[in-house]
Amino acid sequence: MSVVRGVAARRAIAGLAALALIAPLAACTSTADPSPAASTSTATAAPSAVFNFGTGAEPAGLDPALVKDAESYRVTQQVLEGLVTVDPTTGDPAPSLATSWSEGNDGLSYTFALRDKVLFQDGTPLDAGAVCTNFERWYTLPPATRGDSGAVTFKQLFGAFSEDPEHSIYKKCTAVDPAHVKIELGLRLTGFLQAMTQPAFAISSPKALAALDANNLKDQVGGRKVSAYGLHPVGTGPFTFGSWKDGRITLTANPGYWGDKGQISVLNFITYDQPENRLLALKDGSIDGFDPVTPGNFDELVKNGTQILQRDPFSVMYLGINQSIPVLADEKVRQAMAMAIDKDTLIHDFFIDGTGAAAQFIPPKLSGFNKSVTKYAFDPDKAKKLLAESSYKGEPLKFYYPTNATRAYLPTPEKVYAEIARQLTAVGFTIVPVPVDWADDYVGKAAGSPDHALDLMGVNGLYADPDNFVGTLFGTPNTELGLNDPQLVSKIIRARSLPNGAERTEAYQSISEQIAKTVPAIPIAFPISAVALSSRVSSYPVSPVLHEVFNKITLTDQR
Repeated sequence: MSVVRGVAARRAIAGLAALALIAPLAACTSTADPSPAASTSTATAAPSAVFNFGTGAEPAGLDPALVKDAESYRVTQQVLEGLVTVDPTTGDPAPSLATSWSEGNDGLSYTFALRDKVLFQDGTPLDAGAVCTNFERWYTLPPATRGDSGAVTFKQLFGAFSEDPEHSIYKKCTAVDPAHVKIELGLRLTGFLQAMTQPAFAISSPKALAALDANNLKDQVGGRKVSAYGLHPVGTGPFTFGSWKDGRITLTANPGYWGDKGQISVLNFITYDQPENRLLALKDGSIDGFDPVTPGNFDELVKNGTQILQRDPFSVMYLGINQSIPVLADEKVRQAMAMAIDKDTLIHDFFIDGTGAAAQFIPPKLSGFNKSVTKYAFDPDKAKKLLAESSYKGEPLKFYYPTNATRAYLPTPEKVYAEIARQLTAVGFTIVPVPVDWADDYVGKAAGSPDHALDLMGVNGLYADPDNFVGTLFGTPNTELGLNDPQLVSKIIRARSLPNGAERTEAYQSISEQIAKTVPAIPIAFPISAVALSSRVSSYPVSPVLHEVFNKITLTDQR
């Protein structure tokens, strides 16, 4: 019989929700450093297994500071680590490269005690200087490296780079001594520790950053510019980068890893851009698991008795609207779009059961979710009427959508595009399809092309704070949405600095209401995602925030 399990995910997301709702993150000091026993491998033998895992797309690059996609992070999380990680049970920030931390100056500084005797995979020691090299690199990223800076995680969290220090929440990193590093902020960030668990804030080897000229994007992957470092990351994690060629990334166990080494010696991530090919590879034993499961192969996996581990919804899929296109700056046009979309049909036909319709961008289990937010119910007649009252006169609208890829938030992008385009056309919009292969820099082209009108996108939740969703999309100007709303940005900046409690919750609920009314983008679904695994896998670290490091996988054999 099939094993369809969501219990671990539900427990994890419950911890995340509880954290966001009631836990004051910026409290004092973390839990103590794990005991020496906890920092050594629980396996009785050195890693020896080969593990093959199927993915739905190739990474955009492997420099975590410059990418945003889950496939890139899936790989970089195996190679690099941050100061803090996510506790898999509670969702709280937990020790990683930092063993403890303390808050000072009313939330305007954090001091981290670093783990002793940790080496980067190139032999460079981890110390406070190495941490500061990373923070200062993120702060001083040159314009040519960061591209659309609104899409860079550092700016989404801290607001600005070094050329605009007045508007940057980040102020300084200081090596107090080799074992202690201090981060100073210009404004309290209630979710700072949670945000530091994101893969984008993983610590790279300073030696490798320099040797591989990390800020010089002179190479390419598909249609995306990357640096030599973006093709060969070096961190402190349980796996060392080996190679990336022809849709296959190979990692090997890091023999000097400070923590649990696990069972896997060689880890291969193999790209299958079509769902049926991933399914066949699992059936014939070419791979030991794949992510994501799609509605089209879910039933067959169940019939075959395959393990399916479901993640609870912690992402949002949405329709992006570019207000730089003059007609889309008309609020009535955007509201008509919202009324034209039948979310229930989309979810029923193209998403895994359990996916919920979205009327806002903050998921239901986070504080700031607004139960009474303005909703635009599916009503084609009202959409037509509103469109007739608007400034729209049939102008063609370029609608970008990805091909040859499957995302956790968008399992069947071509089909979802076709249905949304049909619904929009039915009320009077003129839609021009613009398919872009995911590997040909879909995100960059969809978000960066000045003539793009609409796009299919999503946000994977990476930490349990409402700012991860509304701050990421609306907290800074970006080319995807063409949005320039200083009042909304100001409200988001204020909300992220408030202490956890009723006032902060109300602030995010107000932000959700403003977004819902003005429709800068249309949230469509909070998707369920799932991983399929062979019987060889006895446990897998399924995570709602996609923090799935493969040294935590348990196998029934060592082959």
